[in-house]
Parts: sequence; C-alpha cells; structure tokens
Amino acid sequence: MTVIAVIGSQWGDEGKGKAVDFLAERADYVARFNGGNNAGHTVINEFGTFKIHLVPSGIFAKNAVGLIGGGVVVDPSVLIEEIEMLNKSGVNVDGRLWVSPRSHVIMPYHKILDGLYEEAKGKGATGTTRRGIGPVFADKVSYNGIRWTDFTSDMFEQRLEVQLTLKNKIITALGGEALEFNKVRDEYRAYYGKVKPYLKELFSIVQDGLKADKTFLLEQAMGSFLDTDWGTYPFVTASTTIPSAATAGLGIPPKYIQNVVGVTKAYTTRVGGGPLPTEIHDTESEVYKKFGEVAATTGRIRRVGWLDLEIVRTAAQLSGMTEICLTKLDILSGLKEIQVCTQYKFNGQTIRYADVDAYGLDEVECMYESFPGWSEDISKAKTFEDLPANAQKYVKMIEEAAGVPVKMIGVGPARDETIRR
Repeated sequence: MTVIAVIGSQWGDEGKGKAVDFLAERADYVARFNGGNNAGHTVINEFGTFKIHLVPSGIFAKNAVGLIGGGVVVDPSVLIEEIEMLNKSGVNVDGRLWVSPRSHVIMPYHKILDGLYEEAKGKGATGTTRRGIGPVFADKVSYNGIRWTDFTSDMFEQRLEVQLTLKNKIITALGGEALEFNKVRDEYRAYYGKVKPYLKELFSIVQDGLKADKTFLLEQAMGSFLDTDWGTYPFVTASTTIPSAATAGLGIPPKYIQNVVGVTKAYTTRVGGGPLPTEIHDTESEVYKKFGEVAATTGRIRRVGWLDLEIVRTAAQLSGMTEICLTKLDILSGLKEIQVCTQYKFNGQTIRYADVDAYGLDEVECMYESFPGWSEDISKAKTFEDLPANAQKYVKMIEEAAGVPVKMIGVGPARDETIRR
C-alpha cells in the first residue's frame, strides 16, 4: 500500500495538475481532500487540455477511481459541468467518481457574500476568487452549513429557509438583492438529481483500499502558504492545505502518508493580495514578461517573482516532503542570470518565514544569490544528463537548500515533457 500526497510548496499554481496526471498511472485512487473550485489544475494529455477545479486531475488514468472527500466544498454547477465535459471528451467517469455526502455545498448566497465582503473591505480586500469558498467554510464551522446528506429528506428545505432568513438580511444590508426561497430550492434540488448518482460514503472505500494495499494519490488544492494556519493570514484560503488535512477531509490516518511530493515552480507566482517577498515589479522587464502567467481559475494575471528558497525549505519541513517535483524549468531558458532568494533579513537579523506574520513578511529583505543561466531549449530533454550544465546546477542547488531530492523535472507543459530521476 502506498499513499502519495501531492502538495504545492509555494502559493499555488505550481503545476500540481501535471504532477498528479504524471503519477496517476500507478494509482488505484486519486482523491481531493480540501478546498473547492477555487483551485485550478491544468492537465495536458492525449485527451486534450483541461482546467480541472473539483474532479481529481488524476481521473485521466483509466484504472484510477476518483474520490472527492468530505473536506472539499462543492459548487454543484461546477461539478456537473466538469463531469459532462470529461464524459464528452472520452474520459468516462460514471462508476469511477465518488463524492462524499459529508461534503458541504456552495450556495448562491455564499458567492454573493464573498463579493460583497471583498467590496466592503476596500483597500483591505483579501483578493479572494469570489467563488464563495470563505463563506461556505465559515458556515461549516458555525453550524450553518448545508451538506449533500441534507438533500435526502426535507432537511434541505428546513435549513435553506433558516439560512436565507439570516443571509438575506446581510446581503441587503450590504447593498445586494435578496434571494428567493423557491428559486434556490428548485435550482438546488435539480442539481441534487444530477449529482446523486455520484454520491457515496467514502469511509469504507478508503479503509478497504488501505487494507488491500491499494495506492492512493492525494491531490492538494492551493499551495502550502495559503493554509489557514501556516499561510500568510489573512491572505490565505479557508481550508488546511498541508497533508494532514487528508485525515479530516478524506479519512486517511496520518501514519499512512509516507510519501509527500512537493511541487515547486522554478520561480514564484501568486494570485491576489498578500506578501510576495521576491516579487518583480518592473512589468516591462524581460523576466516579468517571461514569467507572466494567467491563473487557471480566475483568469487573473499572476504576480511573479524569483524562486524563494526560504518558502520551499519551510514547506519541506512543515509537510515532511520526501521528494520535489520541479516544474517550469524550461521557462528559465534564455536568461543569462537567475536570481534566487536564499534567506530573509528583518531589522538586520536573519530570520525564518515563521518568525514574522504576513505584514512582517512584506517588510523582509531578501538575500539573493546569482546563478548563471542557459540558452538551450530543454523541452526535448529526457534525462537529467540531457540538461545543460547550468540547469543541472540549478536543480542541485534547490535540493541541497530544501534538503529534499528533486526526482521529477518539468521541461514543458505536456505529461511526457517530464524527466524522472
């Protein structure tokens, strides 16, 4: 039995979808255990190019069964859209995708409130995806949530009536328009009818799979530093993003998670507000244009920066990484010189990430070390030895600083553009 957790070692968008797609061929189960459709995994394979938000991105492996755990919050319209898209693309998920009935449902008032809260904060806005993630998790922990189990009886109507009474007061107070009970009820009853064939309690599936020595591939949503507790709070997501969340969100006991793959981008990006110590602010610079990306979920332009080794090092220690999957190394090709942040200084003292909060992290001074770049196109490299000498040195520098071996290297966006060491 093998349980592999795939996590992002930065602020998300590290390329976890590609890593999962690459590893899924040997998995019996691929599972999401946290977050919601605020996470976006891009997968490019023989079926096409896909942007996946809820269905595990390892679902393309023909022998893998997909699981969406109770720790995931589900927007039914997004889930239904993804299921239909996959089925039409030749990736049949019927009978091989199961959703926990314990998972909480994103309601229309969650998305409305997400936007109204952001607008009310003004300059202090968090920079959320406005997908309703924060409000649905807030309802979950304040006993106001609606779960798929509620749809099996008239409990859904009872809970919806209470929630609309509460939420409409807040919505109208913030300048929004009240929601109609009958409209929301009918819409979500229709959603339930489409999702019902995929609902199944996962406890026995997980426990029986562990006993039968099955391989589980756990897909983290977001990145380590968007974690509610260990991230740059309040500029974080609303769920736990480190591997321990798989215990609460899926039912995997901690002792089974022995392999943790930390997906690390060869540079750093971030979407939304919050500190980004190595951020490149010159939008006209060659490096900024080279690193520029568009977020899979929101379509927003990602903020970019040089690789931050302190962030990667902290993520490795926090999650117990056993190996690193380095992505987008090919993007660095053509740079004569590559800057890397090796440590932070604050008030003249060398500090760790954990020594300051998000606002302090915005004030740290990055200590940079320069590394020579390479001009060669590395997208055709099949082995580590095929890489230019300076690219090899860059990889070795990262694994030495993190204390974790780099065992996978992405040299292009497609599945087969991956070096396995």
